[in-house]
Amino acid sequence: MTQTNPLHLTGNRKGFGPGLTAVTRYDDANEPTGLGLAVLNLKAGENYRETTPVETAFLLMAGEATVTAGNQQVPFARKSLFDDSPSCVHLPAGAELRIEAKTASEFTVYRSANKKPFAPRFFLPEDTKDEHRGQGQVGGACLRLVRTIFDRTNADPNAELVLGEVVTLPGRWSSYPPHHHPQPEIYHYRFTHPQGYGHAELGEDVLKIKQYDTVKILTGNDHAQTAAPGYGMYYAWVIRHLPDNPYTVPEFTEEHRWTMEKNATVWHPKGLKNA
Repeated sequence: MTQTNPLHLTGNRKGFGPGLTAVTRYDDANEPTGLGLAVLNLKAGENYRETTPVETAFLLMAGEATVTAGNQQVPFARKSLFDDSPSCVHLPAGAELRIEAKTASEFTVYRSANKKPFAPRFFLPEDTKDEHRGQGQVGGACLRLVRTIFDRTNADPNAELVLGEVVTLPGRWSSYPPHHHPQPEIYHYRFTHPQGYGHAELGEDVLKIKQYDTVKILTGNDHAQTAAPGYGMYYAWVIRHLPDNPYTVPEFTEEHRWTMEKNATVWHPKGLKNA
C-alpha cells in the first residue's frame, strides 16, 4: 500500500517484533513533532534495562511485569487496553530503569529531548479513572472513555510530556468536536479486532486508520476521530509542551462548538425508534 500522507505511519501493520522498535525519534532533525515513540516487546522471563537518555514514559499495553525505577519496584499487569486502566512509569533523563517480564509483555515508549530533573513517578490503575466524555452529547454519538495519565495537574513542572489514552466506542466519534492546539501530538492506534479500522481527520485530510497505525498531529490541525461500527478503537496520545506555552486544553473549532451545548437540538427522523 502506498502511503499518501507523510504524517500517517502505516509501516507496522503486521505488528512489532521482539525488543525495542522505533516508530518516531525525538532526536531526528526531520521529526516535526519532536517526540519519540517506540514499542517494546519482551518474552516471559526477559529483562530490559535502560538509563534514560531524556524524559521518557513507559506505558504497559499488555502482560505482567515488575518495573523498577527510583528505588521503587512496582508490579504492572494489564489484560485489555479497552477494559483495564493504565500502568505507566514517567522518568527524567538519567534514570535507571529495569523491567522484568513475568509474561510476554508489551510497552509503548514515549520520549522528548527534555533533560530537566524531576523524580521518577509511577501511575497505576487506581490513579487513572475512565472519564466518560461526551456522555449525553449529540445523542451519545461521541461518548468515549478518556484516560489522562499525567499532565500539568499531576506531573512535575519540569516535565515536557503529557500522556493519555482514548477508547472510542464502536461506530462513534472521539476527539470531538474537532479541536486543535499549537503543541505537537502523536496518536498510536489499536483495535478490538485485528481487522478493525476507523477514520482520522487531520486538517482537511481524512485517513483510514488500521491496527498499529500512528498519526502525527501538527500545529493547528483539527483531529476528530471515528471508529467503524463493530470495532472499538484505542489510541494512546502524547503531547509535548512548548517553551512558555504548555498544553492545557484544546481549542474547539468554532463552527462545531454548538454540539457541546447541553440542550443542543440534533435532527432525528420522526417516528424512528431505537436508532
